Amino acid sequence: MDFKETQPIYMQIADWACEQILLNKWKSEERALSVRELGAVLEVNPNTVVRAYDFLETKEILVNKRGVGFFVAPSAADKIREFRKERFFEEELPVVFKTMKLLNIEINEIVKRF
Repeated sequence: MDFKETQPIYMQIADWACEQILLNKWKSEERALSVRELGAVLEVNPNTVVRAYDFLETKEILVNKRGVGFFVAPSAADKIREFRKERFFEEELPVVFKTMKLLNIEINEIVKRF
């Protein structure tokens, strides 16, 4: 995984895990990779993975079963979509609209292209 300097590594790991869930590679109610396994795969400190998993647990995307590991929550995909939509509307869309305004791009031009 190529990490960007613009976002904390733990958030990039959380985003990657969310993509695994949305792509159905990590299925609902199945065990996620252990902290050590994911740390080894991504070549990061396990503490960074713990931070990512803790974040996903607060968003109710992962569930920690003590002594067993982290599991994908039953409604994880819905939670991810809800969380990502909110982030899109709050962070990404304002940048798009600002760029559109600066470049005099009308919404109908975007609709035609996409």
